[in-house]
Amino acid sequence: MEYEYILKIPKGRIAVLIGKEGEIKKEIESNTDTRMDIDSKNGEVKVMGEDPLKLYITRKIIKAISRGFNPKTAQLLLKPDYILRIISLDEFIKNKNHRKRLKGRVIGKEGKARKTIEELTDCNMCVYGKTISIIGFVEDVETAARAVILLLEGSPHSNIFRFLEKKKKDKIGERLKRE
Repeated sequence: MEYEYILKIPKGRIAVLIGKEGEIKKEIESNTDTRMDIDSKNGEVKVMGEDPLKLYITRKIIKAISRGFNPKTAQLLLKPDYILRIISLDEFIKNKNHRKRLKGRVIGKEGKARKTIEELTDCNMCVYGKTISIIGFVEDVETAARAVILLLEGSPHSNIFRFLEKKKKDKIGERLKRE
């Protein structure tokens, strides 16, 4: 039995999903045993396949690419225990100018805040459109998402970074205990 999903992605991300001479599309299809029909005029992507789990993973990869991740990072979702978390800025904004300010808080000066969150949580983050997306290992994504939400709610960067440093030390301590 074959299943199919239709996803809508921003037109500006279609070329990224297809890749040079279709290489990204082919790679995703090969890695997931699925097929894609991409309508570049309206941004619709139809994904077809027989394995519902592989279809689900393919949808997540496409969603990650549509939220600004490069295809290589998006395909980390092929690994077990890796997830994509999308945080909508609309939940935190009061007006359009506020969205720009909130994105700036998460990115930081010259991208420093974003890089720090990524390094301390071993996650990948992307700020694109009205969302902030995170890819990584389940527990790490939850930690990164908590940090992003605290920033969006107005917590000082220094408090967030201390929180993340403590979480990283705890994680390293747990790993050492297990070994």
